[in-house]
Amino acid sequence: MISTIDGLRTRLAEARAAAPDGARVALISTIGALHDGHIDLVHRAREVADIVVVSVFVNPLRFASPSEFEAYPRTPEDDEALLASLGVDVVFAPTVAELLPNGSDTTKVTAGDLGLRYEGRSRPFYFDGLLTVEAKLFNLVRPDVAVYGERDRQRIFLVERMIRDLHFTIEVATVETVRGDDGLPVSTRVGLLEERDLAAAAKLPAALDAAASNADRGVDACIAAAQSSLMGEPRIRLEYLSVVDPASFLPVDEGHRGPALALIAATVAGHRFIDNAEIYIG
Repeated sequence: MISTIDGLRTRLAEARAAAPDGARVALISTIGALHDGHIDLVHRAREVADIVVVSVFVNPLRFASPSEFEAYPRTPEDDEALLASLGVDVVFAPTVAELLPNGSDTTKVTAGDLGLRYEGRSRPFYFDGLLTVEAKLFNLVRPDVAVYGERDRQRIFLVERMIRDLHFTIEVATVETVRGDDGLPVSTRVGLLEERDLAAAAKLPAALDAAASNADRGVDACIAAAQSSLMGEPRIRLEYLSVVDPASFLPVDEGHRGPALALIAATVAGHRFIDNAEIYIG
């Protein structure tokens, strides 16, 4: 793993020199503790680019407190071994002091009002911190394409908007959410749940299925169906359940017809989960 910006620039220059003329660079930005979902991101990056760069950086600007930041699982040796086995060309794992030398007192990219909705409602700092570091990585790596998993559609929407607003010449490629047999998205948190809590968490993707199955009856009906499927499960603390327009990421009204996204977030046994599903209203 490369831990310094100078080292990153040197390794990128070497990779570009060894690649054919016009070689494309893909960036996958992560906060470590890699899992099967990240493997699919690397495979997707190989499809769209010649040089694959993966960043591993536990971003303190995304956490509510120092204690939450410190508690985030870190598996650097496992991450490095996994990325090496996948043939990743460049792994950039900077320290906080390297990438954020002034700590939280740094120039920030703001997500605006949309950054305070959904995920930003409970974590108003989250998207500003995410976009700030993403912009730094874009400037350092200069990728042709950035690759993301579709589990966090709000992140993808805000990154795409930042790319347009700040005139980055970067494409975005996405990968469908990797799910287990229970329908849950593969994530670090899933592995922390006990069996009875896993059964409760599995009701979240089931709620999205219920929303999709009732979308032909309108927005209110699909939300009601999703809510009904969660009733009677005391282990779930629902944070939000909403249907949004993919073009604006704002809630659709009852008269909406066409593509939409159903979003859900909830806490199970102290662990927070987000998920989404593409649906068609009407």
